[in-house]
Amino acid sequence: MMRLLLLVIALSWTAGAADPAVEKSLIARAAESVDAAFGQTLSRELGAEALAKGAHISDGPHFLFAVRSVEPPLLFVDDRPVYGLKRIPGGELWMAQTLVETGTSHAFYFVVDGKPFTRTDVRAYTPEHYPRPGVPQGKLSRKYEHVSKIYAGMKSDWWYYTSPGVEPGEPAVLMVWQDGQGFAMRNSPSRLFTVTENLVQQGKIPPMVHLLIAPGYVRDERMRSIEYDTVSDRYTRFVLDEILPQLEKSQKIRRDAYSRAIGGQSSGGICSFTAAWLLPDSFSRVLSRVGSFTAIAWRSKDMRGDDVLDGGHFYPSMVRKEKKRNIRVWMEDGSEDLENDHGSWPLQNIQLANSLKMREYDFRFIFGNAQHNSTHGDARLPEALTWLWRDYDPAKTEQAFTMDPDETDKPYFRVLRLNRHE
Repeated sequence: MMRLLLLVIALSWTAGAADPAVEKSLIARAAESVDAAFGQTLSRELGAEALAKGAHISDGPHFLFAVRSVEPPLLFVDDRPVYGLKRIPGGELWMAQTLVETGTSHAFYFVVDGKPFTRTDVRAYTPEHYPRPGVPQGKLSRKYEHVSKIYAGMKSDWWYYTSPGVEPGEPAVLMVWQDGQGFAMRNSPSRLFTVTENLVQQGKIPPMVHLLIAPGYVRDERMRSIEYDTVSDRYTRFVLDEILPQLEKSQKIRRDAYSRAIGGQSSGGICSFTAAWLLPDSFSRVLSRVGSFTAIAWRSKDMRGDDVLDGGHFYPSMVRKEKKRNIRVWMEDGSEDLENDHGSWPLQNIQLANSLKMREYDFRFIFGNAQHNSTHGDARLPEALTWLWRDYDPAKTEQAFTMDPDETDKPYFRVLRLNRHE
């Protein structure tokens, strides 16, 4: 089997207190009184290693940034200085509090002794990311293991989450997630379960099942890139013909593409687009975060002697040239995404977005300043799900997707500002 180079997205949780209740409590306490005891508590929750590099905690728009330094440090958020840094009594810990826009990611870094620390992307959660009183919770299944026939001998873990409102005996709306292990916990960085519950309660999305599939292994070989980056219907067939029949032993699923979405990040993003592009009768809604629409999978006979494989870098041209598919696409990327021998992630995502616009697809492209991680996508999850499932009618089995009126009169995406100056 051809070995493809692996590209791994880090579903990163930036250094900070992982428990939202703890973060909320610390933010509130910092607003009232900052003393040596507070500094000790903050140090304990964030940890010495994180504070040596610069760390944060947050509660919605309220952010607290902290770093350990002998000399007064500087703090920059989204490349703008944050004023009001102060030393916490009783030590060398410095902190600043500020308000940020929610529903997106932000980048921060400290400068200590004239040296900038590594830039870190952080999520600014919306109210939909937090549990609300009276909103019922869904259920996460146990972990299942599947041995594939399509990928001979490949072992994959998978879970499924059932939102409130899903009836066990009735076919349910489905959303499939690649890199499912990153979502299979209630306090995952995405807060997928909590967001789903709040949006279902508000009537913004239908009750649904999230199918969470982890990349597989064949012995010691990690199959993620082979599954996700290869431009073919093989992985989609694996989902449809092998995993879904196992899921339906416990929960019936709707068969119409109108009621099915698929999403992921990085290689999981292009994988999701490929599923709908090649099999639009199986999936009609796509969520792609920092999608790898680059040449990771591309090979030529001159290079390897193997059969020629398409790569994701062809998608912008294919969308312009091939027959239009009836699909709805949400895309996200950031100006600081990857640039390597496979291609340019920001430029490829911009090109694909312009191709979708040219062919009048129902699409939305959000371009931020994040690096190759899930922070931007996690922060925008409520917006993405609401847009992707807008106007869903359970009485229907199909819909002709047309471009969102908000997009129709907007220009093509252009690079107006370079990130370096001569």
